[in-house]
Amino acid sequence: MSSTNDPQNDGSDDGLADGGSSAPQSANRGYRKLIVVTALLAIAGTAWWFSGGDIGRAINNLAEREAEILAFQQQRPWVVILIAYTAYTLVTGISLPGAAPMTLCYGWFFARAYESQLHGLLVALVVISFASTSGATLAFLLSRYLFRDTLQRRFGEQLIKFNAALEQEGVFYLFSLRLIPVVPFWVINLVMGLTPMRAATFWWVSQVGMLPGTIVYVYAGTELTGLNQLFQEDGFQVPWGLLWAFALLGTFPLIVKKLMNRFRSTTEKNGADAS
Repeated sequence: MSSTNDPQNDGSDDGLADGGSSAPQSANRGYRKLIVVTALLAIAGTAWWFSGGDIGRAINNLAEREAEILAFQQQRPWVVILIAYTAYTLVTGISLPGAAPMTLCYGWFFARAYESQLHGLLVALVVISFASTSGATLAFLLSRYLFRDTLQRRFGEQLIKFNAALEQEGVFYLFSLRLIPVVPFWVINLVMGLTPMRAATFWWVSQVGMLPGTIVYVYAGTELTGLNQLFQEDGFQVPWGLLWAFALLGTFPLIVKKLMNRFRSTTEKNGADAS
């Protein structure tokens, strides 16, 4: 007799079916994760080896080869832009330290390469803006599709706060985090990957939100007279433009916070009046 209504029989059949189908899927996910982790470790190891474990040392090495690098840029400008974009994307995508010094270096380099502070600022700004957003989105996707379980255990408390804030404020919450860096860049990328936010939304909000800070950092880089000025131990003459840039970096979050608080209060007041 057919036993289609027998719970025990159904349960055992389903269990076998689930077990047979989920085991290969779990194994495939494990292999994919292993491949990605190995690739990321290889990239991180290569970057660490190149820098000798010290970003300052790496930049000083570049400074010593300044003329050679500038000559190569004159011959193959698009190759240099592609290398700069890829390097910045990888550094931010796998959360390696050194994004801020790299931003200053790019500002300095492109200003020298194009022999124009304005031209160099614009080129560096485009490269860094898109590269930083690409790296952030890479970390976002890795968090969502490969490391979700591990990161949920690691950032469970922050995830609850992020989800609650997103439900209340929407994308404006991510925008405020990008404008006012009270939460580390890499934490935002990883935790946002665990939220329901769409990758396309994460991309454009991050791109717009990080742009003002990127402009200030790039401008500060264009004011440098040389890369070794970043890590020089002896005293040196600091350009006034560089002083203004770093003063703006310090006050920028405070200015933005006040403007955003005023915007929020105006929005809430208009909403209350409308209701």
